[in-house]
Amino acid sequence: MTALLFIVFLVLLAIGFPIAFALGISAFTYLLFSDIPLMVIPQKMYAGIDVFVLLSIPGFILAGNLMNASGITGRIINFCNALLGHIRGGLGLANVGASMLFGGISGTAIADTASIGSVMIPAMKKEGYDVPFSCAVTASSSTIGPVIPPSLPMIIAATLTGLSVGKLFVAGIVPGLLLGVGFMLITYLISVKRKYPKRPRKTFGFVFKSFFQAFWALMMTVIILFGIIGGVFTPTEASIVAVIYAIAIGLWVYKELKIKMIPAILLQSAKTTAALMVLVGFANLFAWIMTVEELPQLIANSLLELTSNKFMLLLLINLLLIFVGAFMETIAALLILFPVLLGVAVNVGVDPVQFAIIMVFNLVIGLTTPPVGVCLFVASSIGGISLEKIAVAGLPYLMVSILVLLMITYIPEVSLWLPGLFYE
Repeated sequence: MTALLFIVFLVLLAIGFPIAFALGISAFTYLLFSDIPLMVIPQKMYAGIDVFVLLSIPGFILAGNLMNASGITGRIINFCNALLGHIRGGLGLANVGASMLFGGISGTAIADTASIGSVMIPAMKKEGYDVPFSCAVTASSSTIGPVIPPSLPMIIAATLTGLSVGKLFVAGIVPGLLLGVGFMLITYLISVKRKYPKRPRKTFGFVFKSFFQAFWALMMTVIILFGIIGGVFTPTEASIVAVIYAIAIGLWVYKELKIKMIPAILLQSAKTTAALMVLVGFANLFAWIMTVEELPQLIANSLLELTSNKFMLLLLINLLLIFVGAFMETIAALLILFPVLLGVAVNVGVDPVQFAIIMVFNLVIGLTTPPVGVCLFVASSIGGISLEKIAVAGLPYLMVSILVLLMITYIPEVSLWLPGLFYE
């Protein structure tokens, strides 16, 4: 029966079914041939989404869409260009910097790729940057978004285990900054080697003006993060505060958000949230079936039988997750594997918060690796080139991601130092 579950799942993935429906149909097929009543389908799906902290997800999605409609993307890009444009390969550096700042607002890599990429990829092409390089920079740097708070995968990880959302948000800051700095370094080295252009240095007054224009957008991250850390509000309340803040900034500060635009933004946010919640529901059903079949225990025992050495076990888990991330959507993989692997990691002395960062970071790498690298597909459609060319151009960035992953894995302080300051 277990074989049937995975065969149907893999076949549906291979023929191009969305991951949510592949999970749902494979679970339904399993139940048809078992003694378990079909009534468990709505029960387990509802149980998967009936978690209070998950209410923050539609709030953050809506806040991000409202800020996008308010002209935030252009302001962040202008600020990064003013700050970094005079360096060799300045547009590429600004691309990475904009993703770091924008990621603290959207919390998702796909939104980052689409928003930043629609502006930066044509601009980089116009100034003489190679198209595969321009797309690779955009797709790779967008993976910083799910690591730097607010992060939707971190919220999912917290709901699965009862970990503090605030702790996970704070734990992602240093890894996110390391990833961004690493991407900037590799972008600079490639730009120097290929003699990519640089812009004239901007005056201090111009830089300050561009910073002031982006200031109110950047303050959203500060308000969300320190509001949660300081105990002013819960993550769910923080998402509502973010929505109110986004509306206020868009209507009365930037004045690019119009009342007539809000219904369309609400509809788009509702569609995105609905798709995500369907995925969460089906993934919970799938994970429940795995539990019934005692697969989590089998996986845990198999890993522990291979080795009880903490460092080797973490290496094996990393290899497994990089492989899974290449084929499965981030949140679906989190829902199915995180509770299982967390138990194994804790058993050999790994801190749960550290392992949550390891897990999210691993799966985020999959956003830029074929065949299911969704950020590659978005960048490919914007740049008008094949996914294969972007994947090859993105190999140096993949190496940087793996290097940072190893630092997170084997140097616990990278992810635990900041939470220790704020929560101990």
